[in-house]
Amino acid sequence: MPSKAMPVKEAAQIAQRIAQEMNVELVDVELVREPTGRFLRFYVDRPDGIALNDLEAFHRRILPLVERVEYDYMEVSSPGADRPLKTEQDFERAKGAAVELKTYRPVNGAKQHIGELVGLEGDDVVIEVLGGERLRFPRKDVAVVRPYIEFDEDDLRDDAPAE
Repeated sequence: MPSKAMPVKEAAQIAQRIAQEMNVELVDVELVREPTGRFLRFYVDRPDGIALNDLEAFHRRILPLVERVEYDYMEVSSPGADRPLKTEQDFERAKGAAVELKTYRPVNGAKQHIGELVGLEGDDVVIEVLGGERLRFPRKDVAVVRPYIEFDEDDLRDDAPAE
């Protein structure tokens, strides 16, 4: 009789242990169904950024330990510069930075708010918008908070020398 499939929660616990051993941060684990199959994704990071070699080493360590999870493809990657803030540690690290906050329903006539992250106060996310006004959003009403990355024309210009 085949063994029972491993739940993603158990895979996340294993991944957390490996992340601690490798001195990396486990940001998230997800199992998502896409048109091409089920993807088991591990997002790992370091405060100074994660290298491709670190991702590969994590992949090699985790692969044999999550064989019982029912997935078609496994990915280990960096969460990216615009990674959503989820944990208290994420919010603490991002204090004072520009963030984009999206709500499920309009607040003050908008679902998207951009400002400087003041931080978490109780169960509220607090940002300071242009003009110094502080806005409070109950966490249950917040869809996502992520670093706000603004690009201008110079950022998009190709500085490679012409050949």
